[in-house]
Amino acid sequence: MRVKFAHAVTIAAAVALLAACSKKNDGEAGNGASAVPAAAAPASNATVVRIGHAAPLTGGIAHLGKDNENGARLAVEEINAQGLTIDGHRIQLELDAQDDAADPKTGTQVAQKLVDDHVVGVVGHLNSGVSIPASKIYSDAGIVQISPSSTNPSYTQQGFKTTYRVVATDAQQGPALANYATGALHAKRVAVVDDATAYGKGLADEFAKTVEASGAKVVAREATTDKATDFRAILTRIKSVQPDVIMYGGMDATGGPFTKQAAALGIRAKILGGDGVCTDKVGELAGTAVQNLVCSEAGLALSKMDKGADFEKKYEDRFHTPVQIYAPFTYDAVYVIVDAMKRANSIDAPKVLAAMPSTDYNGVTGHIAFDDKGDLKEGAITLYDFKDGKKAVLDVVKM
Repeated sequence: MRVKFAHAVTIAAAVALLAACSKKNDGEAGNGASAVPAAAAPASNATVVRIGHAAPLTGGIAHLGKDNENGARLAVEEINAQGLTIDGHRIQLELDAQDDAADPKTGTQVAQKLVDDHVVGVVGHLNSGVSIPASKIYSDAGIVQISPSSTNPSYTQQGFKTTYRVVATDAQQGPALANYATGALHAKRVAVVDDATAYGKGLADEFAKTVEASGAKVVAREATTDKATDFRAILTRIKSVQPDVIMYGGMDATGGPFTKQAAALGIRAKILGGDGVCTDKVGELAGTAVQNLVCSEAGLALSKMDKGADFEKKYEDRFHTPVQIYAPFTYDAVYVIVDAMKRANSIDAPKVLAAMPSTDYNGVTGHIAFDDKGDLKEGAITLYDFKDGKKAVLDVVKM
């Protein structure tokens, strides 16, 4: 049966667009990367198919967004180099990369742009607080959305058939951190702080719920914002109630200063954080105080992935910068969309979406198969501490 290619870009337009995008990308390597080489123009008989990517490329966590984009771009370039054919047609993938600024309003605008660009699927968004409102737009358009890093359980609990993720959720990550607090650290008194985002508050709520169920007491519950820089008032109040552990729900841009300021105030309680703070960047921001931080990732550590070393080498050779955190997950998400295209034998977004529930793919991050909500059937939480300012695996919790 012939594939319907109504949304494919004309070759002449695609060549011009790719040349323009390549020129832009050369100047926006970012995150310590050197300028990337121009993308190869598609062969004259190839059909251009766009895969969307959305993440913050500006603002305090732009380094994480660029890391995600790099992972997706690496996959697209590899697939194009290997050659892709769907229903007898040569396919040239194009990464339609957009900056959502980690902002819900911008994120919905970006989502609509990707829909208007007729992408076959979307890898994104990075933040739960952006993925959740954007998901309605993708659902209305019948386009699959695979988040590589949004962990709030609500993202896949809205009843949409378009929402997927390739990481564990905060319903797993929060309890893993809480069990470490009450088990390994024997915490009886716990303070909880979040940045008032869907991600930070959601993770903090799951943590607090598990802590209280274990018999420990939450002695302080505070909120800040994801733009805050001064946490001394909150930390002074927390110091007065003498917690054994402080849990911070937020990103590294705020988690680093939070940890540093806690040490400056003489707070000795161990600080716990989720995947948002679990980067090498937090070591730079927290300074020597990072040795008092334990954090989690909603997936296996790169060093624990069977194909992790190979991915790391390819990534660093291509972008000349280390992997931050979720690049392997965006890389796998692109391959999952392409796998669905192959099984559907189509580049039509609705047909690709229809193939998603039967995904059975072995990627860099491990085996990928989804439950009826779009969550991973198999997940893992990795706990880290810091040695010489760098992350070191502390424990792996299989879910």
